[in-house]
Amino acid sequence: MENSLTNVTNCKNCDKQHEIGFEFCPHCGQKTNEDLTIGVLFYNTISNYFSFDARFFKSFIPLMFKPGDLAKRFIEGKRLLYLHPAQMYLFISVVFFFIISFAIRDTSQKLDEGFKNEKENSTIISDSLKPTLDSIQIQQTEKLFNQLKDNKKLLGINDEDLKLADSIIKIQAANPQRFNTDFGFDEKKVDSLIASGAEDAIIYKQMGMKDDAGTFTRHFFSQMLKFYKDRGAGSILQAFFDSIPIALFFLLPIFAFILKLFHYKKGRFAHHLVFSFYYFSFLFTAFSLLYGINLITNIPNWIDFLIILSTFFYLFVAIKRFYNQGWFLSFVKSSAITFIYFMFLIPFTIFVGLVAFMLY
Repeated sequence: MENSLTNVTNCKNCDKQHEIGFEFCPHCGQKTNEDLTIGVLFYNTISNYFSFDARFFKSFIPLMFKPGDLAKRFIEGKRLLYLHPAQMYLFISVVFFFIISFAIRDTSQKLDEGFKNEKENSTIISDSLKPTLDSIQIQQTEKLFNQLKDNKKLLGINDEDLKLADSIIKIQAANPQRFNTDFGFDEKKVDSLIASGAEDAIIYKQMGMKDDAGTFTRHFFSQMLKFYKDRGAGSILQAFFDSIPIALFFLLPIFAFILKLFHYKKGRFAHHLVFSFYYFSFLFTAFSLLYGINLITNIPNWIDFLIILSTFFYLFVAIKRFYNQGWFLSFVKSSAITFIYFMFLIPFTIFVGLVAFMLY
């Protein structure tokens, strides 16, 4: 409210007095005269969560076309001109995962349909067909044995090897081999137990679980049985996808730590973290654009490969500029950093996949 004795007014946000005529409150920074419209409401919402203002557009071009430049300027103190690295990473990663979520959803549906169709098709083969197929398989094996016998001198095969092969043929004829499965257990027996309503513990044993199995192993077989029943490959993929943002919370600092190891005399760990935020923001932007372009038009695979390869070239140039090193040394370090990071990334990805399987 205005003060009648002096030329001052109270800020609507912090309630502190300031002179009339100020566009922004000198105490809290809020606009002194801003009517609440739909545009203002949405702008403030986006700005508060993502700082989506002019700084983003000032930062985007250097991020994409001047590797290492943004991180260098931020370290030098130019921090209000450009979007904060953590905020840029947050905003771009949200956009990236939103875009990729459509592909994950479609892939999940296709996986579920594919696994369910595979299960249905496997039941079409009746028991009357299995002996016929087994007989065909044995005939093919015997034909191969006869070819080995006729050309044993040419192939350098002695009589003992031929006798061993002949004994294998006879054993197989007496016990025709059944269809192999990817699960590593007798699916027919497991299906029979499921149909009869057997307890899960009995089914676990049929699947190969030992009596002295621990808690982790029991839960693993429980998830395996769950997957076998519903063929929920899509659910596992979705759980894996949902775990990636959390995994990156650990992977990004690991990348910064590797940078620190190679440049331990050049700045604090926070400096390398700034570099990592901007680099991962570039990666997410590049892959988002790549996916978006492929949605519009199916570009050749070699162009996809070049774009993916450009991410390494970007890192190479960024390290050269940010750490003020020579071209050769920057190339060696960027290659080593990439290799070491992938040594962390591969087992970490397997671990995240296992967690996704255990929790889906």
